[in-house]
Amino acid sequence: MIALLDLDNTLEADPVIANWWSTKSPALSVIARHWFDVMKACGPDVRESLHNDYPAACLQHFPFAYVDAFMAHVNVGFYLGAMLPEMLRKQKQEQPEQYGATDCAKAREEKFLEASYLSKR
Repeated sequence: MIALLDLDNTLEADPVIANWWSTKSPALSVIARHWFDVMKACGPDVRESLHNDYPAACLQHFPFAYVDAFMAHVNVGFYLGAMLPEMLRKQKQEQPEQYGATDCAKAREEKFLEASYLSKR
């Protein structure tokens, strides 16, 4: 059995996250927000929480992905990413690209998000 991180402070729309975007570089905030919106669109039961000072998308109260914006890059991460289907991990390793650099890369990242979300269901 896998122990899942359980956040007790998830909301449909967290006002703390709404403010978080303004604390980051505008150019990088736009990119991070795009990916967070993709995460939030995974399903009707996706909620959000600011966890460890970055926005996390949660299936109810179990986080499955997060974003963060640093000084020069944006990070999109997955909780239990090592457990995503092998095919998706292998595809990511064989075709390294800058996140969001092409439509293909965007589609691949969306597949990772969807797989992460579905793995919690």
